[in-house]
Amino acid sequence: MEQAPRTNAASSGLEVERRVLKSLMRRSDRPGLIWLAKWLLLLAVSGYALHLSSGSLWVVPAMIWYGFVLMLPMYSLSHECAHGTAFRTRWLNELMFWLSSLVYIEEPLHRRYAHATHHTYTSIDGLDGQMVFANAYTFPVWLKEVSGLGQYLYEFPLLFRNAIGRFSDEVRRYTPANELPRLKRNARAFLLIYIGGSLAAWVFEAHWVWWYIVIPRLVGGPLMIAVTLIQHAESDVGVYDLKRSTRSVRTNPLGEFLYLNMNYHIEHHAHSGVPFFALPQLNRQLRDSLPEPDPGIIRTNLEVLWVVVKRSLGLDPRAPSIRQGVSMLSRQLN
Repeated sequence: MEQAPRTNAASSGLEVERRVLKSLMRRSDRPGLIWLAKWLLLLAVSGYALHLSSGSLWVVPAMIWYGFVLMLPMYSLSHECAHGTAFRTRWLNELMFWLSSLVYIEEPLHRRYAHATHHTYTSIDGLDGQMVFANAYTFPVWLKEVSGLGQYLYEFPLLFRNAIGRFSDEVRRYTPANELPRLKRNARAFLLIYIGGSLAAWVFEAHWVWWYIVIPRLVGGPLMIAVTLIQHAESDVGVYDLKRSTRSVRTNPLGEFLYLNMNYHIEHHAHSGVPFFALPQLNRQLRDSLPEPDPGIIRTNLEVLWVVVKRSLGLDPRAPSIRQGVSMLSRQLN
């Protein structure tokens, strides 16, 4: 069977001189360990603030902030480790991959193979293993996605099916056959940790599990998804140009830190072997070939929501300023 074209730097006109790219792709433990230490310190301070706010109305903003500081880096770290670029030392990368994926809620082997198809066939229907919803959201689909319900309804049934060896055709498509037994073992381990951990926390009255992990996961999850959703929402589907199917956004230094520079998302898709700490340098190499990044995570989310509402009401779905997929819009407006 003829192999489908791939979405990559070459298909998007975003190639970098080989010597420069090789330098940018050099992996190192040091940046990841420094990032990890800073994040754990920020998490500890945020957790202490949450502790101090207990019993007052300040607990609401404290929980929201702690949930955000917990969950966005859990996504970012799990994602970077899936690429094997968070740390140079393999065991350290895999350890952090497991721990972050447990909180993010996606078994790491599945995450790695599904995400590989997302890069190889970005937003190509039937080939992109992470294209769960269409990029052109209606309000019910947007709400289901942003609330986190979509992730829970997808990931937990997937875990159960994989744990009993009932692999879907899609999972079999992108997972090597010799990896399926390990996928089954991993899924069982995840379920055992979730179920066993919950029972142990209840029996031994370990309230900290609910206060510092479970509730923040529920509260911070939607904030995490709101940040990650705009990577591809309202962008083109079925095209091989990453500049049309993927979005980079401006953000502040704290946003870049918590997001592990994934705001440089077109750049990341073009050269996914470049570690997070080198993405700003990659951006400088590609800047002349890239579209202008969209104006901030909050504003981009608000414009996506505005488009979603207008689309659901049958109105013109064009956004005020963020880039949208040309072919997608033309299909909707005609």
